[in-house]
Amino acid sequence: MAKKISKAAESDTSSSGKKLVIVESPTKAKTIRKFLGKDYIVESCMGHIRDLPQSAKDIPEKFKKEKWATLGVNVENDFEPIYCVPKDKTKVVSLLKQKLAEADELYLATDEDREGESISWHLSEVLKPKVPFKRMVFNEITKEAIQKSLKETRQIDENLVRAQEARRILDRLVGYSISPLLWKKVAYGLSAGRVQSVAVRLIVEREEDRLKFKKAQYWGVLATLTKEKVSFEAKIQSWAAKRVATGKDFDGLTGQLSDGKDLTILDQKTATLIANKVQGQNWLVKEVEEKPTTRRPYAPFITSTLQQESNRKLGLSSRETMQVAQKLYEQGFITYMRTDSTFLSAEAIKAARTCIQTKYGKEYLPNEPRLYEAKKVKGAQEAHEAIRPAGTVFQDPDETGLSGTQLKLYELIWKRTVASQMVDAKQKQVSVKFEVDQAIFSSSGMTIEFPGFLRAYVEGSDDPEAELQEREVRLPALKAQEKIPCTKSEPTEHETKPPARYTEASLVQTMEKEGIGRPSTYASIIGTIIDRGYVKKSGTALAPTFTAMVVTKLLRQHLTQFVDLGFTSEMEKSLDHIAEGEMDSLKYLAQIYSGKAGLRALIDSQEKKIDPDEARSIALKGLEKYSFRVGKYGAYVCTKREGEEICASIPESESPGDMTADVADKLIDQKINGADALGKDPKTGLPIYALNGRFGPYVQLGDVTEENDKPKRVSVPATIPLETLTLQQALDLLALPKTLGMHPSLKKEIKAGLGRFGPFVVCDGDYRSIPKSESIFEMTLDKALALLSTPKKGRGRAAPLKELGEHPATGDVVQIMNGPYGPYIKSGKINVSLPEGVTPEQMDLERAVALLADKLGTAKKTASKAGKGQRKTKSK
Repeated sequence: MAKKISKAAESDTSSSGKKLVIVESPTKAKTIRKFLGKDYIVESCMGHIRDLPQSAKDIPEKFKKEKWATLGVNVENDFEPIYCVPKDKTKVVSLLKQKLAEADELYLATDEDREGESISWHLSEVLKPKVPFKRMVFNEITKEAIQKSLKETRQIDENLVRAQEARRILDRLVGYSISPLLWKKVAYGLSAGRVQSVAVRLIVEREEDRLKFKKAQYWGVLATLTKEKVSFEAKIQSWAAKRVATGKDFDGLTGQLSDGKDLTILDQKTATLIANKVQGQNWLVKEVEEKPTTRRPYAPFITSTLQQESNRKLGLSSRETMQVAQKLYEQGFITYMRTDSTFLSAEAIKAARTCIQTKYGKEYLPNEPRLYEAKKVKGAQEAHEAIRPAGTVFQDPDETGLSGTQLKLYELIWKRTVASQMVDAKQKQVSVKFEVDQAIFSSSGMTIEFPGFLRAYVEGSDDPEAELQEREVRLPALKAQEKIPCTKSEPTEHETKPPARYTEASLVQTMEKEGIGRPSTYASIIGTIIDRGYVKKSGTALAPTFTAMVVTKLLRQHLTQFVDLGFTSEMEKSLDHIAEGEMDSLKYLAQIYSGKAGLRALIDSQEKKIDPDEARSIALKGLEKYSFRVGKYGAYVCTKREGEEICASIPESESPGDMTADVADKLIDQKINGADALGKDPKTGLPIYALNGRFGPYVQLGDVTEENDKPKRVSVPATIPLETLTLQQALDLLALPKTLGMHPSLKKEIKAGLGRFGPFVVCDGDYRSIPKSESIFEMTLDKALALLSTPKKGRGRAAPLKELGEHPATGDVVQIMNGPYGPYIKSGKINVSLPEGVTPEQMDLERAVALLADKLGTAKKTASKAGKGQRKTKSK
């Protein structure tokens, strides 16, 4: 475990020599350099410089024969971790040691959470500084914050380091102990994790609820009434003195009315009868109720609420949100993005109030600042303030020079922060009841009397002004005993809906509520369960795979507590106690892993009880005659036909919750009968098949034989249903990639092909997706040239921030791109960083060409030398 922090940290020796400041990223280093003088060297350690072994080859030779070596933790000696410097970090460490040798003082300026504290501790252990070193912390990268942090340094917090180390060791022990069990009993390569397995369980159990769900059908009546040329709607509430049933009244497990409810379920005949009876009549206004309501603004963002709103409003995943927020923080635009505190500093409140008065007016500014408690949920981060625009003056989004997702996320944070300090929204709710024949109908309206904070921010909406209009439902002035004519009435058909699948936003919300994991880890948890094939995205919904269902079943049956929500939440609380110095980390790790009730003993006892055949199979509700299993090559379905068991692969596109008997039978039938050939290839005479496999539908040229065990296969695009695929389409697919012609200026071939992300055209490594409105089979040279001439719409940082024009010497397009370390200029294969302090908006073609000149000259010399070397080789 972590050793005592070196006493050198306590030294306060000042020197006129150089001072080394170490941060995690080049972008953060670049921003901080602007605020420090020439006496400071600011370098990046590129994140963690050492960690537990990632593979067997990383384990030092002296430990390889130990029983615990594969864990990377000596469980027999106080859980002593084996730390290794990864190969890709050796150069970084060498550079930092070199820079440290030039310095008289060291400042460790990593992030102020547990992760950052851990990185600082590892730096002190690896660099072994002989000069005084101090811990420097800040939650925003502004000149004032950096200068203040230099004056208020401290030691490395041993409790935070121990808590982070205990968390890392605990994750390793759980993951590396349970995963081998899954390899033996289910399929090799599967993984388990302390938090990821619980997240998968939540998603699986929601899917199980959907599978158990029985839908119910019911009818209603919708009418349109008109007064003073204002039309509004009313819905039936009761008939013959009994309330009419709606969706909330049904039991999802039975499809029947919930117990104890004496209601009327309208069928089509009755609903039609009522609609005909009430239409054209004058309805009596039975009751009018007006109720003023007040809405308070939302608190400023914390990590979890930022991820949820970014997912809802911007469509960003939790991982993408945190990546963009990290860049905004490191460039000095927002405060630290890993926080559970809604507290705003006095400077932030003043900045927000100034924005409100300037942008919205005095009537939107409350007399007193709004104070939000600095409350923290369990598993909280150490940052003490909410996520907000950085500095004592909030920079207007339009003046930041940001673009793309960075601008959208900054604007979201800016609006939420400013709105949190605005006055309440005042609304008026109106509910009206009408009597006609034996029916009671109801209508409701809502008007915004004063928008207040909603003028700046409406949760779940991109455009507050538009959203306010959509939220309003205006009713005409109505009085009791008044008669209103019904101009239209019609029966409406409804059916109950199964529980909605989790989205990233709702999963984050549930994990936070249950105390599972930490908000700073939600992004990586969701990313991990998707990357490892436990969950796939269906639109915005998270759907479990068959593998997820099988693994969750095994863990619930045999390692119950390690996927139990309460147990996992208690783990987080214990790790918090360690961080606060209230619990001994060694005793806690021993309690979880060792002893009769520990993880090691539990796995040993349960392993013998697990039958591999039973473990890798599941039964789905309503599909009991089929067995769904997971094996080495993915999921497959089995059933008995004429006394014999037949099994067929399930395409990865199929989710357990969407599986039907028709789909299963179709897969089995294809397996029994074999695929009928679409026809023969005119060139080779080989049969062409349309098949369904693990990765979806594909066409195959020829049969699998001993001589040809891998016949040519090409995926069928999602736009072509396998059932309607023709021989000509199959031939066209097998001809891919096809050459369309030569590029007139580049003199390079242009090809059309199918890739991981769908159909594309390519020329000299420059790719463009073929839009869904175009068919790859009808792609021509002219159409391809038109696509290639359009700006590239890349994924992530591949999309250009700005097009500057053609380079006068090379003819290549000069673009400003957004990279992991900030904006840079790209022309052909040459890249160069933007100068410090220069934004993409300030850059023009002339300046860009000047910056590219040196690199372009170097590239030409390198190419020239390479060419000479090749000529010499050939001459030999």
